[in-house]
Parts: sequence; C-alpha cells; structure tokens
Amino acid sequence: MKNILITGGAGFIGSHVVRLFVNKYPHYKIINLDKLTYAGNLANLKDIENKPNYEFVKADIVDEDTLMAIFDAYRFEGVIHLAAESHVDRSISNPKEFIMTNIVGTVNLLNAARSIWKENYSGKRFYHISTDEVYGSLGDEGKFLETTPYDPRSPYSASKASSDHLVRAYNHTFGLPVVISNCSNNYGPFQFPEKLVPLCINNIRHNRTLPVYGEGSNIRDWLYVEDHAKAIDLIFHSGGDGETYNIGGNNEWTNLNLVRKLCEIMDRKLGREAGSSEKLITFVKDRAGHDFRYAIDSTKLQNELGWRPEAKFDEGFEKTIEWYLSNQTWLDDVTSGNYTRYYDGMYKNR
Repeated sequence: MKNILITGGAGFIGSHVVRLFVNKYPHYKIINLDKLTYAGNLANLKDIENKPNYEFVKADIVDEDTLMAIFDAYRFEGVIHLAAESHVDRSISNPKEFIMTNIVGTVNLLNAARSIWKENYSGKRFYHISTDEVYGSLGDEGKFLETTPYDPRSPYSASKASSDHLVRAYNHTFGLPVVISNCSNNYGPFQFPEKLVPLCINNIRHNRTLPVYGEGSNIRDWLYVEDHAKAIDLIFHSGGDGETYNIGGNNEWTNLNLVRKLCEIMDRKLGREAGSSEKLITFVKDRAGHDFRYAIDSTKLQNELGWRPEAKFDEGFEKTIEWYLSNQTWLDDVTSGNYTRYYDGMYKNR
C-alpha cells in the first residue's frame, strides 16, 4: 500500500481531491495533513472519514520538525501539495502569513521529501498545486499559457509564484521529481464563504448586501471543482517530470454578470420575485492592485493527457447552488465566529 500525502486536504479543493483518491485508489493510504485554519473543515470529509485507507493528521507545514517526523513515520511515496493561504484580500491585510505558509511551508515539504527519498526517486512524485494568478493580469484578449512569464500582483500571487520557482529549482538542482499545475477560479461544494460564489449564495439567503468590487468588470475563468480534482488525479499519475500544466474551465465571466446569474438562479430556487436578489448588489471600493482578467489555455493538458472539463457551466452552477441550499447547517457552522469578525472588518467601511 502506497502512502500518499495530501496537504490542505480539509480545505475546499483539497477535500475533493482526498475524497476522489480515497474512493478511487483503495491500494493507496491517503494521509490528509491540514492545520485546520478557518478554511479547513473536517466536516467536508464526513463521508470518507472512517475508510480504512484514510487518515487525518493535524499539523502545520511551517513547523519543520513536526513535518520531518511525519515524513519519517509514513515514508510517503507521493506528495500532493494543496495547503496554502489563498484569499487575496487576506494577503493584503496580512502578507507575512502568506509568505510563511506558501513559501516557507513549501520549502519544508520539499526538504522533507528530499530527506526521505534520499535521491531514490523511482516511483516518487512531488505535485505542487498553484494558481493562474502568478501570471499577472490579461487585457481583453489572449490566455495564459504554461510559458507565460510570471507577473504576480498581490502578496498572495507573489507567494505562490515564489513557491512555484522553488519547486522547479528543486527539480533542476536536486533532481526531485516534481510536477506543477496552475488553475483558474474554482467553484463548487464545500468552499469557504469568503470567496465570491458561496459568499453571495449565503448573503442572498439572509437578504444581505452582495459586495462587488469596483464596477464588477473584472473577468475570471471558472472551473467546477470536481473537474479540477480529476485533472489533479491525471497529472499526478501521468504528468511529465518537471512539467507544468494549466487547468481552466473556458468559462469567462465578469464578476458582475456572475453575481447577476447567481441572483437569477437563487430567486428561482427560493421562490422569490425575479430581480429581487439583484437589488442586494452593492459596489464597494476596488481591491488594491485588482487584476483585470484571468483566462487559462488548457490545450497542453488536453492534448498530452486527454483531460477535458466535464461540467457545463450552467449545470455546475445549478449543482453548486443546490448543494449550499441543501446544506445550510454547514454554511451556518462555518459563517460564525472568526469569519463574521473578518467579514465585518473587510467590508463594513468600504
């Protein structure tokens, strides 16, 4: 039985990856390592927590000694690294936390893998999951390619760009077998409601304002999270050593149009008068350094590994909204305490 480490497995994307691997690969022992910050929630994995090939370990990747002890105990043959601070607004208010987790934490994992594998790299793989934000901002045309020069604009994207460079450096300098993917915006079940889609769903439920930055003209490419998890599975098993793969949904929406679409569906599902939720939209002061447009070209992943996003946007969006409405206890549990205080501080005076 192979021991595979998935970091950040209690988070949004991580929980979908853990679930997929636990269910699909009974001959793998999946160890989910998560610090359980505000966005990490073991309730995301209730359905698989008692599976014989699953184990949870609470730890912080910044804690080098603890991390080395965990690697020594489990002798991992593969690492899928998703643990990260990922919210741009939080990186603006507290950049150092992002530097510690996203840069120092990644280096700790790389060093631990090198130490355990001792250059016996046969059958080993270190897979680092990154973001499209490392590429900077696009104008009205074009898409990000794997060869697009890095141009990060926020402390978050700069910290992820740094970790990408370090992963590549360990591949070139030490021969560590690595693969990297950069993905567009994800949506789907279990996403912490500081991000746009679940935030708006939750606010519409409670007839609260829907904060939209600037004029809402910023454009993002949206991908259903289960399609991302399937891409990660494929890249982990079949991606080329040292290669980078872009993962995108080919679904570009302005923030304003996306929120309007949410309002339209929510009105229908909640039995409200058409247009009533759209009245909750409130334009707030734009985010500092707000990138205009992201768009991913996934041609390399499609041509080389045969991946295609399966969920059509309307279908995925409907499923996502239905999940949050059917899991209101989950939403209520995660929107209390620290999240509420953060939300007030971030938006109250804008």
